[in-house]
Amino acid sequence: MNKKDAGFSLIELLIVVAIILIIAAIAIPNLLKSKMAANQSSAVASMRTLNTCEVTYSSTYNQGFTSSLAQLGPPSSGAATSATAGLIDSVLAGGTKSGYTFTYSAGATAADGTTPSYTINANPVTAGTTGQNYYYTDETNVIRQNSTQQAAATDSPIGG
Repeated sequence: MNKKDAGFSLIELLIVVAIILIIAAIAIPNLLKSKMAANQSSAVASMRTLNTCEVTYSSTYNQGFTSSLAQLGPPSSGAATSATAGLIDSVLAGGTKSGYTFTYSAGATAADGTTPSYTINANPVTAGTTGQNYYYTDETNVIRQNSTQQAAATDSPIGG
């Protein structure tokens, strides 16, 4: 066998592996930041969806707002009812989606049985990893954010 037919030397392979590791070291943090940004965008989109579904539920069933996220979820079988309206998927109805946990609180129930208000908080499952911002919305349909703690009605609204 000729020396030219021997293939790659160990040094050449180590150089290629080192170059791949350097590229990975640069790319992985950017990938994680992109995933966090995607989770945050998904959380805001889910909040908008929940606001829209609450308005749809209220106008369809004429009972005010729901008492839980599960009421907006899909029925296990058969047609949608006021108990399971089928307005959101089972993942969001379960309260966790794309690295965020959604907490729904119904407002005070009026004497006629309607629920006149609600609040929804979206908090990252692991702050700084699955998301950086905390979100809040209520029956006003304004989504608010806080970067350091759970968002509330007094926090700044998000843009656009």
